[in-house]
Amino acid sequence: MRKLLFSFSFALLAAGTPFSLPLQAQEVPTITITKGDTIALALAPISGPDGAQISKLVEKHLNASGYFNIVPDSRASMIVSGSASGSQLQGSVNDRSGSVVLSRSYSGSTAARASAYANDIIETLTGNRGMAGSKVAFVATRTGKKEIYLADYDGANLKQLTHDNTISVAPALSSDGRKLAYTSYLHGYADIYLIDLVSGARNRIVKFPGTNSGAAFSPDGSRIACTVSRDGNPELYLLNTNGSGARRLTRTAGVESSPAWSPDGSELVYASDDRGGPRIFRVSASGGTPRMISTGHNYCTKPSWSADGRRIAFNVRNSSGFSIAVHDLATGSTKVLASGRDPIWGPSPRHLIYSSDGNLMLLDVQTGRQTRLISGLGQITEPAWTR
Repeated sequence: MRKLLFSFSFALLAAGTPFSLPLQAQEVPTITITKGDTIALALAPISGPDGAQISKLVEKHLNASGYFNIVPDSRASMIVSGSASGSQLQGSVNDRSGSVVLSRSYSGSTAARASAYANDIIETLTGNRGMAGSKVAFVATRTGKKEIYLADYDGANLKQLTHDNTISVAPALSSDGRKLAYTSYLHGYADIYLIDLVSGARNRIVKFPGTNSGAAFSPDGSRIACTVSRDGNPELYLLNTNGSGARRLTRTAGVESSPAWSPDGSELVYASDDRGGPRIFRVSASGGTPRMISTGHNYCTKPSWSADGRRIAFNVRNSSGFSIAVHDLATGSTKVLASGRDPIWGPSPRHLIYSSDGNLMLLDVQTGRQTRLISGLGQITEPAWTR
């Protein structure tokens, strides 16, 4: 009976249904970074009719990245400049000697040009991808029901995506941001729906008897992994994005949930209570024996694999409530970084988005800097992030 009760609670938690435990805020460790760890960057005003707006957006994205210290020209090691005309932007980055480090042309909307330019600056100067232009989806209870919302990574351009007037949870975004999968009880049972974010078309793609929940897109967008209980026990399945070709991946006596793909699509991590309290496991996408990841914690859920393949973020729970932890796959070390839950990596290898006290938060895992992105929508949970 005890095992059944625990599995039921874990299944509710994994599916995002309204089951909760009393939580208490946990003290968050302070992590510091010196100015020597950042690149001194000067931003010359971008010329042209919409140059000022592009300059403002580029500066916002560069500041959010954490890689730069914006300084006057006299103190900068790199100088960013550009000129905008019509729907075109010519962007340039020069070092102190005047040598060209980056020179590229961009087209499109004001926001699109600013995002592309900022990301190119970040990748050129640091070797890492930027977050500009990425999208985040999440669950919020503003209407009194759990519905899915969509916004830019920084909280801009917020919109409510579903109006199902029931329980809609577990959103997942394809890497290109064109598709969203989520779990809805629209027909009385937990089924998985797919929304084409370009056309607005929606289809119920996974509707086996029992529970169908927690979809995750493969990196190339051709498949989804999800939890299906059609065989009597919640197991991981792989399917094509139209719901065809279902293939069972796990076979245990526990509850498997919250799959997340490795960046190359060869493996998945997920949570399972097959060995007692939920732990994090990894398994080949082609099948085989799962392996438990030794995190040093006994209650671990909602894993997310970083875009550089080096780390797994996940929920941990203790007597103080839920916290965000990150496990380094190379060293085997695990660090608890912040109070909150449902961490998700996006395109940046140093940033997580997560939920805390009803807010959507951005965490710089290198510095510990926390930024509130969205609030005032009731309880915000289960973020998903494009890459």
